[in-house]
Amino acid sequence: MQLIDIGVNLTNPSFDGKHQAVLDRAYAAGVCQLVLTGTSVEGSEQALQLCRELDDSDQRLFSTAGIHPHSASDWNGDSARQLLALLKEPGVCAVGECGLDFNRDFSPRAQQEKVLEEHLALAVDLQLPVFLHERDANQRLLEILRDFRDRLPAAVVHCFTGEKKALFSYLDLDLHIGITGWICDERRGTHLHPLVRDIPRGRLMLESDAPYLLPRTLRPKPKNGRNEPAYLTDVLREVAMHRGESEQDLAEHTTACARAFYGLPVVA
Repeated sequence: MQLIDIGVNLTNPSFDGKHQAVLDRAYAAGVCQLVLTGTSVEGSEQALQLCRELDDSDQRLFSTAGIHPHSASDWNGDSARQLLALLKEPGVCAVGECGLDFNRDFSPRAQQEKVLEEHLALAVDLQLPVFLHERDANQRLLEILRDFRDRLPAAVVHCFTGEKKALFSYLDLDLHIGITGWICDERRGTHLHPLVRDIPRGRLMLESDAPYLLPRTLRPKPKNGRNEPAYLTDVLREVAMHRGESEQDLAEHTTACARAFYGLPVVA
């Protein structure tokens, strides 16, 4: 059984000095390929460098390049040029993480919207998929995406945690959906249990979002409380149960979906 983790924050300081051990555990658990998330220019550069250092085969590790909406205020005259250069590098497979976060509002909303549009323009120019973040901004994200959607090859709303109306609005726009360990959280994720049945095959992908969102179903729980890609099997198990599918079947079609979305090679 093979899994692809479409979003892991391997540049997070909590993984410093532990990268190879984390990857070894992931591979042993069946997570055969991982996409490292870039959330700033510097972080995107670090993600690409980790791919080069830790993947001799150039077949297991890939990265994205983008600026998270929390950091939209950091966008400057050089940002588009720097991201463009990164996005042209081999192994960089998507634009993002980018999007809108009207929950925490760490950057002004108007600036978030401007920076999202800059990312989408890059994705159109380079014909790359987009890795999207959205919190409490469903309607505004849709309004912006509609102007670009016909020219974008693909886009995924990563770590989807919304309600049914939001899910169907994204599916209606032919977007992909990323599901994380949020679905394993009995305090706030149970509304996702019936919703995952409504995500068609070919649109559903799985992600750890490590080191965040440790699946609360995990037994035993790690003492450090840190999530890692090896625990994606718990997300697989939970999603499979609520979709009424076997874990093997779910693994096969979500992995095929992620491989097609990112243009990843098949690995043995």
